[in-house]
Amino acid sequence: MSQELLDKAVEGSLKKEIPNFRIGDTVNVSVRIIEGEKERTQVFTGTVIARKGTGISKTFTVRRVVNNQGVERIFPLHSPKIANIKVARTGMVRRAKLYFLRNRVGKATRLKERKRSQTDRTPDQQVEDKGQDEGQE
Repeated sequence: MSQELLDKAVEGSLKKEIPNFRIGDTVNVSVRIIEGEKERTQVFTGTVIARKGTGISKTFTVRRVVNNQGVERIFPLHSPKIANIKVARTGMVRRAKLYFLRNRVGKATRLKERKRSQTDRTPDQQVEDKGQDEGQE
């Protein structure tokens, strides 16, 4: 009984559209920042090294290097502070967690790019690809 009540309470907070991204993808996370009365959006770009949790507590960790210093942020997937998530590049990996990237420097942190299938692409990307194919004929 109590689990059903919790599910109903959480149901309104869950995001309807979650972008399709995986471990190893380079993502642009737009975060809403409130400073006083003003609100602005800041983009955090990096590689997804982990995803954890289920339901409302699902999180993902994004890592990037700034001034030769590694920076990691853990974002709640269903947080209202996240405006949107865009996949900039897809990475081909064979691990569920990429914590080994913490010990690597420079070119050793690069990941091979994964070829996207039709199911991985968003409808906008599929329209762009059709336009490019027609131009080549």
